[in-house]
Formats: sequence, C-alpha cells, structure tokens
Amino acid sequence: MQRLLIVLLAAVDAIVAAAVGLAVLLAPLTLIWAIAFGAHADWGALWPSAATLWQFGHAVPLAVSLPDALVRSVGIAPSAATFALSVPPLLLLAFTAIFAARSGRRAALAGSWITGVVSGTVVFAVISVLVALTGRAPIVTTALWAAVLSPALVFLCGALAGAVTSAWTEGDGGPIDAVQDALDRWPDWAHVPGDVVRGAFAAVSAVIGAAALGLAIAALVRGGQVVALFESLRSDGLGVVVIGLAQLAYVPTLLAWSVAWLAGPGFAIGTGTAVSPAGTVLGVVPGVPMLGLVPENGSPWFLIVVLVPIAAGAFAGWLIRSRQVSAGVEAALLPRVAVAFGIAVVSGALGALLAALSSGSLGPGRLAHAGPEPGPVALALGIEVFVGAGILLLSPRRHGLADESAGHEDRF
Repeated sequence: MQRLLIVLLAAVDAIVAAAVGLAVLLAPLTLIWAIAFGAHADWGALWPSAATLWQFGHAVPLAVSLPDALVRSVGIAPSAATFALSVPPLLLLAFTAIFAARSGRRAALAGSWITGVVSGTVVFAVISVLVALTGRAPIVTTALWAAVLSPALVFLCGALAGAVTSAWTEGDGGPIDAVQDALDRWPDWAHVPGDVVRGAFAAVSAVIGAAALGLAIAALVRGGQVVALFESLRSDGLGVVVIGLAQLAYVPTLLAWSVAWLAGPGFAIGTGTAVSPAGTVLGVVPGVPMLGLVPENGSPWFLIVVLVPIAAGAFAGWLIRSRQVSAGVEAALLPRVAVAFGIAVVSGALGALLAALSSGSLGPGRLAHAGPEPGPVALALGIEVFVGAGILLLSPRRHGLADESAGHEDRF
C-alpha cells in the first residue's frame, strides 16, 4: 500500500476516534442541557463542558475553583473551594486506546506501521490542541500541556501496541524483522520476548476477568446499599440519568481498583483509609452510589483472593509451556526462567499502569488521596504471577507420559 494512503487512513482513524469520543459526550450532554435549561439555555457553555469532560476522560487532571458567591450560598468552607479532580473515568480512555490499536494494526498489515502510528498520533495531538484551546472553562480548568500531551499519549500507546504486536506476528520487512533475525542467532532465546508478552497478556487478562467477576458479585450482594445511596440523593429523573451515565463511565476505574484489591494492596477512598483483603478502614465516604459496592468490613477469608493472581500466573505458564511442547521446541531451563521472570515484570508493570491511571484526587480535604498505589500493586502482582508462572514453567515434565500419548496419536 502506498505510504500516502497509509498516512491518510491513519489520520482518518485519529479523527474518527476523537469525533466519536466527543460525540458520545456531546449527545447526552446536549439533551440534558436542553431539558435542564430549556430553549433559552446558554449554549456557549456546552462545548467547554464537553471538551473538559473529554480531556478528563483521557486522564487530564482538573483544577476546580468554585465562585465565591456559590461558596457563600451553599456554605462550603473556603478551604474546600479549590481542589483537584484526577481520578478519571477510564471508559473513554479505553475506547481511544482500543481504536488506536486497531489503527496501528492496520498500518502494520499495510507494510508501514511507523508511518501510520506517527501520522495518527500527530493528527490526534492536533485535535487535542484544538479542543484545549477552544474548550477553556472558567470554573474547571486544565493545564494546557497536559490537555495536549495526555490524549495524544493514550493514542500513541494504543497504536504502538497494535502495530508492534501485528508486526511481530506477521513481519514488517523493517525493524521488527531485524530484531527477530538478531534473536534467531540464539535459538534457545529467540522465543523469549514473544512468550513473555503472550504470557503477561494471558495473566493480566485472567486477573482482570476475575476482578470483573468480583465486581459483578459485589453488585449482587451489595445492590441494596447502592439503591439506598441513590435514594438518599433525592434526585429527579434527570439527576438519576446523569449520575447513572457518570457511574457507567467509571466502571473501568472500579475494575482497576478491584484488580488492586485482588492483588492484595487494595486502594484508598480518602487519606488514612484502606480497602484490602486484609481489612477495611473507612471514614466518612462520599455518598456516591457506586461506592456502596465497597465492603464495609474485612474478613480473614478474603485473604484467599491472593490465590487468583497466582492462578492467573499458572494459567500463563501452562499456556506457554503447552505451546512449546506442542511445537516440539521446549526451551532449556534458563530461557524458561527468563520467561517466568519477564511475565512477572510485565504483569507488574501493567498493574502499576492501571493503578496509576485510577488513582489521584476525588475532591478537597481528605479526598485528595484515592485509589491504589502503583508501587505496592506492581510488587504484589509481579510476585504472585511469578509464583504461579514459575510452578508451571519450571516444573519437570513427565516425558514418559508425553511420549506414550504421542505414540498413541501416531497409531491413529
């Protein structure tokens, strides 16, 4: 495919990704705006609101400064009139990253993934600049550099992940093939990078799946508490819709918190609080309905959940070991140790990334600290995955049974 066509397709992908994200925000926001303020609403404030939410959805921190008149009328303490919001709803970020990965994969299959990734990222960065410059809001502000860099970085990481993964499996006739040719000079180690990425993806996917299952169980068990918090807000129909949509956008964020809880370190909802399998220490929690899913008390039985990341590591180790055996190229001991260690490191890094994206400030005062700590999550998840992967990758294989089963297959 011609390079110009690849550039154009990547640019279109970036434009569509940004346009869909903005449209998803603008459509319900326009409807809510019309219902709440009527035909004489100040429509000039609609675009800054949507632009700010789009930036916030791409992990751009918000600085909130409430007007003095509002502070006096509501009775808010002056010290709480200015605060930061930096725990983003990760649904929009996940959409952009997935769409960018699709764009990067298509560029790799077209034969020029570097061109596609660079052009798509540049176009998305330009859109981020336009959104940041035209969508400035007086009460909720963002740093210009963060409003430009963070969305572009999300698109770049997604596009790189899709492009490199596709180029590694399909070939690119360029730098990825050169790396594979260099690895082929050491046959025992050539498979290690691919097995590490494959195993880490399997392990983290298993942990996220278990976290999603745990979140669903919590919704069933503590659904009454969520409903009670909804009722305590005494919102009208429009308010319920707004709160419901906001909580839907925060489901991936809760999923990241659930991953941190399964790993062991847990998360915080305010300074001096902790929610982990070892115990729960909570003060006054904001009356947000989705926080009703948080367990109020701990139990020694909860500690058994740390077996989930170990089982996920074992699944990854079994997957890699079975793949090697079925291909008849089972690696020596040292490469298998490297694969187990690499799976643990990459899994811990991905856990730290989830924790970093889902932590920050939820409001003034003690709410300035919320979410999981990246360091403890990375350490705990990495060790647990290494234990599970090491058991399956480093244990001796029963060659006799394997040869016997192979013999039976030959007879048929």
